[in-house]
Amino acid sequence: MISAAFNLLVYDPLYNGLIFFVDIVPLHDVGLAVIALTILVRVILFPLSRQAVRTQAAMREVAPQIEELKKKFKDKQEEQARAIFALYRERGIRPFASFFLVLLQLPILFGLYFVFWKGGLPAVDASLLYSFVPVPQAVNMEFLGLVDMGARSIVLAFFAGATQLVYARLSMGPRKPATASDGSFSSDMARSFDLQARYVLPIMIGGIAYTVSAAVPLYWIASNTFMILQELAMGRRFSDKTTGGSPGVPGV
Repeated sequence: MISAAFNLLVYDPLYNGLIFFVDIVPLHDVGLAVIALTILVRVILFPLSRQAVRTQAAMREVAPQIEELKKKFKDKQEEQARAIFALYRERGIRPFASFFLVLLQLPILFGLYFVFWKGGLPAVDASLLYSFVPVPQAVNMEFLGLVDMGARSIVLAFFAGATQLVYARLSMGPRKPATASDGSFSSDMARSFDLQARYVLPIMIGGIAYTVSAAVPLYWIASNTFMILQELAMGRRFSDKTTGGSPGVPGV
């Protein structure tokens, strides 16, 4: 039942979207089709990603108040947590908005992986196509004539990790230097999460991206690039030092 739901809601729409774009992009380039499909997905998810960006910005604004609450309830972790979440409710902040956006995109990554892993390309399975999606006259698996979309690519894997690093740096802002008063468990956890989101996650993404077909890291690169441009368009800059950065979750 789970497999049927996955095929109906994820695999089949992704497969049809990819084949549709393969039919209309120049040279029937599968790589260009992946980028076009990524842009379409990001446009559909734009309201959610915009909310996630605004949530991160709001969390940066209340960061000084969060620090005051941490000092006030330094030895009372449960009261500290309740006070922080009360502040979030008061300001209308949904701290897990970014997590939801990440979780929502995971099925897309899995679906794109299965499209290539199950041999959906370059041979086209016409039985899976919707009535309005034509079978392309040709399928070019060589992205720009350089990268085989069905094989692994160390270059695209590197750029998948690199764009994740850039996006994490931009979305989370500059790191806040540790102080002698930041010895609480929650502060240590926040710094650990910050470090992993900024540096460990990009390395993991780059490593995972090298183990799968090149279409997946290409999707990740295009998605991160879209989010980086969205962050810049909404006024975020690398030089932003107003709050010193609060932990946030990079998007995919």
